[in-house]
Amino acid sequence: MANQKKIIVGNWKMNLNLHEASLYLHKLSGMVKAHRDVEVVLAPTILTLQSLSLQVNWRQFKLAAQNFYWRDHGSFTGEVSASQLRGIVQYALVGHSERRHIFNENDKDIRNKVAAAIRNNIRPILCIGETAWERASGETNDVLHDQLIGGLSNITSEELDQVVIAYEPVWSVGMNQIAKPDDVVAAAKTIRRQLEHLYGPAAADAVQVIYGGSVTSDAAAAYLALPGIDGLLIGGASLDAHEFNEIVKKAHNSSLLIKEG
Repeated sequence: MANQKKIIVGNWKMNLNLHEASLYLHKLSGMVKAHRDVEVVLAPTILTLQSLSLQVNWRQFKLAAQNFYWRDHGSFTGEVSASQLRGIVQYALVGHSERRHIFNENDKDIRNKVAAAIRNNIRPILCIGETAWERASGETNDVLHDQLIGGLSNITSEELDQVVIAYEPVWSVGMNQIAKPDDVVAAAKTIRRQLEHLYGPAAADAVQVIYGGSVTSDAAAAYLALPGIDGLLIGGASLDAHEFNEIVKKAHNSSLLIKEG
């Protein structure tokens, strides 16, 4: 891949209050070493983002929003915009399976969020993936195709390298069902083929594709070694400091192996 830097994203979901999040960041800061070949991104709840942005060592960690609204300002009670997050976060999750399937976000919402993130200098992490039913019906490639087009239709080829694509099979997220390496490689190839069709080979090669789906430290090295996979989106394991630290270590070791190879 054109970009060999690995990305490890820890999605804390709806866990840790302000005090707990601060203590946990302090704990991670003492454990996780900064590596030039690994970008470590933490996605706490939106309530804690501003205070953590004052506490975090930016050379060690970057911050991500778990969600935001695509309008920059206006009469949208209860929402937070990408323009308000600008300068606080460097990344934002978009289209996570929980947003799609619990909160019914559709392709229009998702493509508008991707565009909003980019215009506010925030890198969107576009999450795509199939459900168990879609997988059983042999529709994985069709789902990835539709979700990529749906999420990226407002993006130009010049902007594409700002987007991170996260393949997160819905049937694996939070289900302790680990996707087989062959399935992940096949999905990554499908994603890059579609990106190449939409934007050309150079733009497609520059995009970072990461995997998320109940990844633990035991499985991390195997996924990081797969061709076409540039990092991991971590859920539950990101709330265990030792587990998360081990995953970051394995990302660094994987990058070293790529350089030596």
